[in-house]
Amino acid sequence: MDSLIGHYNRLLNAVNTTYHRYLYNEINWNNRLIAITGARGTGKTTMLLQYIKKNFPDRSKAIYISLDNIWFTKNSLSDLVNQFQAYGGTHLFLDEVHRYPTWSIEIKNIYDSYPDLHVVFTGSSILEIYKSNADLSRRAISYHLCGLSFREFLAFENILNIEPLPLNDILQKHQTIAGDITSKIKILPEYKKYIQYGYYPFYKEGVKDYPLRLQNIINTILENDLPAVEKVEYVTIQKIKKMLMIVSSLVPFSPNITKLSTEIEANRANTLRYLGYLEKAGLIISYLSPQKGMSSMNKPNKIYLDNTNLLYALSESNVNQGNIRETFFANQMRVLHKLNTSNQGDFVADDIFTFEIGGVNKNFNQIKDLSNSFVAIDDIETGFGNRIPLWMFGLLY
Repeated sequence: MDSLIGHYNRLLNAVNTTYHRYLYNEINWNNRLIAITGARGTGKTTMLLQYIKKNFPDRSKAIYISLDNIWFTKNSLSDLVNQFQAYGGTHLFLDEVHRYPTWSIEIKNIYDSYPDLHVVFTGSSILEIYKSNADLSRRAISYHLCGLSFREFLAFENILNIEPLPLNDILQKHQTIAGDITSKIKILPEYKKYIQYGYYPFYKEGVKDYPLRLQNIINTILENDLPAVEKVEYVTIQKIKKMLMIVSSLVPFSPNITKLSTEIEANRANTLRYLGYLEKAGLIISYLSPQKGMSSMNKPNKIYLDNTNLLYALSESNVNQGNIRETFFANQMRVLHKLNTSNQGDFVADDIFTFEIGGVNKNFNQIKDLSNSFVAIDDIETGFGNRIPLWMFGLLY
């Protein structure tokens, strides 16, 4: 256990507590069992370490452990907890639980056997906590961490620090808000940086190598995280990789499931299942039309890569500006709002607001007869009426 404590102390000493992710203050850290899921690279580990560093001056009361540590090849999580409790530990922070085969059963037993112990655990976004081998649904309070919003990126870069804006404020007060922001900073150059490399916090480790690091993370998700959660074989992983590259070259993609199945040599049911894996992994976003039910056998009406950074990392040529615009809007909006595709505009939010996404020459004709309709316009600092700068939808969370 000494090796685990040494690793924990090194990480704690190195972590920077200057900036906290949006979810940090939304979590009720007093709960006895907390689950945090999220795509690889979004900052779950850093958030745990920041909380420990800020709240536990006596480091012996808390410990951070990654369950993919080699120590667990000869020891169990239960062994760790027995030793930790015996020395007065009260708060256990477990990372990468999906890499530990019996994680759910052991966490359940720990929760039931140690009433004074608080446990926070993180896992891949692929992880379905409530479908695990142990019933954690009555025990764990669950949260999901998305990547950096544009608002967070601005704060992370020490350019602008503002609170998240409700959607209604953006729709109704965008001229005033945008005018105030653009009087202080040049917003469009920062937006251009964000869409290329600002979604995953690890861009701070080097912008030049960022696309390669992102490609490596995609491989880790599909080759290591996915098999740890789902029963998939090597040949299946290769098909899923091929599917991702097909989707990335065509997004926004209105899938022909029959054709896609033929290209990856899979049947319809497996093709839809693989799309589901990619979405849970935080690599794509899929949308049904409002008329469709939520059945897993319904094909998505439209598929996007999860965020604009993936577009740049996976693109083999110049990235289409229309794809960037729609992907940015979908990525930022879906965190707090329900989105569907629309027959008239591009999206319907919360079954109320219709949005068309476009460049500076985009007109209002397609949605002019719809109430609560708006155009999100790229490459403008400020808008007018129902024409709203696209970058403003990055201030929601």
